[in-house]
Amino acid sequence: MKRNHSSHHHQNHHNNHHNPPRKWLIIPTLTISLLLFFFFIILLPYSKPSSSSLSSDNPSFTAHLNLPKLPKFAYLLTGTKGEVSQLKRVLQAIYHPRNYYLLHLDLEASSEERVELAKYVKSEKVFGVFGNVMVVGKGDLVTYKGPTMIASTLHSVALFLKRVGDWDWFVNLSASDYPLFSQDDLLHIFSFMPRDINFIEHTSNMGWKEFQRARPIIIDPGLYHSRVSSVYYAKERRSLPSSFKLFTGSEWAVLTKPFLEFCVYGWDNLPRTLLMYYTNFLSSNEGYFQTVLCNHKDYQNTTVNNDLRYLRWDNPPKQQPLSLKLEHFEDMAHSGAPFARRFDKDDPILDKIDRELLGRSDGRFTPGGWCLGNHLKGKDPCDVYGNPDVVNPSVRSKILEKLMLILLDSENFRPKQCK
Repeated sequence: MKRNHSSHHHQNHHNNHHNPPRKWLIIPTLTISLLLFFFFIILLPYSKPSSSSLSSDNPSFTAHLNLPKLPKFAYLLTGTKGEVSQLKRVLQAIYHPRNYYLLHLDLEASSEERVELAKYVKSEKVFGVFGNVMVVGKGDLVTYKGPTMIASTLHSVALFLKRVGDWDWFVNLSASDYPLFSQDDLLHIFSFMPRDINFIEHTSNMGWKEFQRARPIIIDPGLYHSRVSSVYYAKERRSLPSSFKLFTGSEWAVLTKPFLEFCVYGWDNLPRTLLMYYTNFLSSNEGYFQTVLCNHKDYQNTTVNNDLRYLRWDNPPKQQPLSLKLEHFEDMAHSGAPFARRFDKDDPILDKIDRELLGRSDGRFTPGGWCLGNHLKGKDPCDVYGNPDVVNPSVRSKILEKLMLILLDSENFRPKQCK
């Protein structure tokens, strides 16, 4: 592994408090850490925190304002036929050596596309050095609006749990998603988050979904056929359940490892019971995790009612959000959301995000503290790499910090949990 020692002293180590370039971070960092410390104390009577949650006796905290341990994200990147180049671009934009990445092309993608993606991952030297990018060899069959969507997500979670153990949050992204912050910004701000907080949009107010989602009984042929086809409806309709309460929301989320272990291993029968119930539920991926979270005492008080995505909808909203364009850039950039969707392939707004928000050049990784090279003569700074525990948060991280403070404020946090 290459190192450029002459430039190394300019990098900002996350755990080094003798760090002049990060002076601007001290006050907001202290503010957010104190707020989250008291937030965590409030959380204790309601739910059982994980052993890695932020606390005053965390050994990484010292009287000298040492920063807390950086988290690790487990990213699931999903795509279908014709989306290999988009998946590559998303991966390059969100890559960081600390995190883990699982790339999944569903069964609709051709074998040639699957080989192309695998060859790309094998060809990137940095992936081989850090060993943190995986590709699903045999794609799952995924039916739009069917339960095979949640089955595929749980499959990916199980692979993360089997292959790598030291991650904190699971993030699902599609080929039409894109980050709005560098991973250095995200890792820095999330290092102050209690490790048992699940970011997921949810509500028990089913509205129109009661009659169009909850009461119909659907069958997903993808459960027993090897070719994709549309779901079909049974003649009968069913009543709402009485042994648990239904919740609905976004299929995109940032979920904790302890909660997903509960869903996969299921030492309580609730995850299995709900999985069987949602087998005949239209768009089960928009309700399964919400319903599990909000019907179990250990997790119902760990929810933040936000999926950390920026989206724009028609009025009235249609099935899919609007494709984001250049006209949405300013609002999106100042939203504080770490991710946005959806984007059309190679839309000019992606180039603007790369240039103005990520500092990324075409075909290269988003630069961070782990990149030790320089931009001279068009060189890629990430061709020379070093310690993955080194992060260099930008001034933009303060926008993300502001969103987190709003979401964890006493007026937003408890009142919006599982209602």
